[in-house]
Amino acid sequence: MTATVAATPREVVLVTGISGSGKSVALHALEDAGFYCVDNLPPELLLEFLRLERLREDGAARRIAVAVDVRSAGSLPHLLPLMSQLGAEGVRVRSIFLDASTEALQRRFSETRRRHPLSAQALQSRPGVLDEGDARRALTDAIELERELLADLREASTLIDTSELRPAQLRVWVRQLVRAPGGSLTLVFESFAFKHGVPLDADLVFDVRVLPNPHYVPELRPLNGRDAPVMAYLEQQPEVLEMLGQIEAFLARWLPAYEQDQRAYLTVAIGCTGGQHRSVYFVEQLARRFGARAAALVRHRELDER
Repeated sequence: MTATVAATPREVVLVTGISGSGKSVALHALEDAGFYCVDNLPPELLLEFLRLERLREDGAARRIAVAVDVRSAGSLPHLLPLMSQLGAEGVRVRSIFLDASTEALQRRFSETRRRHPLSAQALQSRPGVLDEGDARRALTDAIELERELLADLREASTLIDTSELRPAQLRVWVRQLVRAPGGSLTLVFESFAFKHGVPLDADLVFDVRVLPNPHYVPELRPLNGRDAPVMAYLEQQPEVLEMLGQIEAFLARWLPAYEQDQRAYLTVAIGCTGGQHRSVYFVEQLARRFGARAAALVRHRELDER
């Protein structure tokens, strides 16, 4: 039986990142969304895999997602040139890089009792009998070594910081990214609480903690920045409207430069104290104002966690 030549996949989603940051969760989310997923494919086999995909008997083009991580460390230098080659052949590569703080990664490895893929290499630098403190330092060394090995790939990818995310949040965020239209800049507006840390995936960060806080109005405390009473309260504050206008003007002024820089995504993070009122309001308003100009995604890190 002669195989039918299928259409070449026009887009490939590459899932990569630091060990323990949630790549398995992301890959499962893509699989549930209808992607054909391949885990830990050596980069040097990627082109051959895509060629074989064209020769499937049913002739139907599938959406492809491939996970690559430090387990293929020896092949990683080939990955960025491959991404460029695929782009030249008309295949768009969406590279999603998952990261998390070192503290979050240490906690996850401790909870699962799994070994880091580079732990053996890190332990070689600590010969002799190891106590618990040595093992913890070896894990930190392994994480930092992995960051060095993946630094160039991280720079060329869309970053998701999973430090404060539950698996359900990560699944939603990954599906949002792959649904966003390709070929143009996508704006990601993200609210967060400074008390839980600044998102690692932020390209621009704005601090709105200086503005009046609805938290101190008893009837507004249980609400959030998407609720009409909170919106009405904030819009009665002249400084809120002034700062919102200034952030909008800044983004409007510099957005063309980011577009010319051939970026796929620009993450604008707005932070307040608790990530519930002011930052949420700003994110919703900015997404609404820029939605007609570019694809705009909305994330509320603290609200989504609930």
